Amino acid sequence: MKTLCVDHGDKRIGIAVSDELAMFARPHSILEHVSRESDASSVVTIAQELGCERIVVGMPFDSDGSIGPRARTILRFIESLKAQTRLAVIPWDESHSTQNTIRASILRGEKSRQRRKAMDDQAAAVILQDFLDASNPFQPGDTHES
Repeated sequence: MKTLCVDHGDKRIGIAVSDELAMFARPHSILEHVSRESDASSVVTIAQELGCERIVVGMPFDSDGSIGPRARTILRFIESLKAQTRLAVIPWDESHSTQNTIRASILRGEKSRQRRKAMDDQAAAVILQDFLDASNPFQPGDTHES
């Protein structure tokens, strides 16, 4: 089940997409924030063009797990998405996605100048991969006999 993921920030919106089997996430694009309704429309259009069956939206919970001002903004965005599509829209905890994206960039040997570029699409891919891993009943290393 092909899945689109959104990392919605104040200025930019990172988009990632999975493969057809919903096993691997990859960065797709970065949109500039316009307005809640326009952003939702753009996301729905991309999801439809890519043949996605669901949309995962990164939820920025506070450090204690509560819903703060930023998460309330994302919940309003999720409502806009739901009003514009029949696709399933799934909130997903995005905790530490930016830090994990930076850490991966460092491990790849990228210079700090590269890390200063917008990585919103890569953060969306981290969020989506976390969702896919949690949703996949078969984890790497599992052996299943028939």
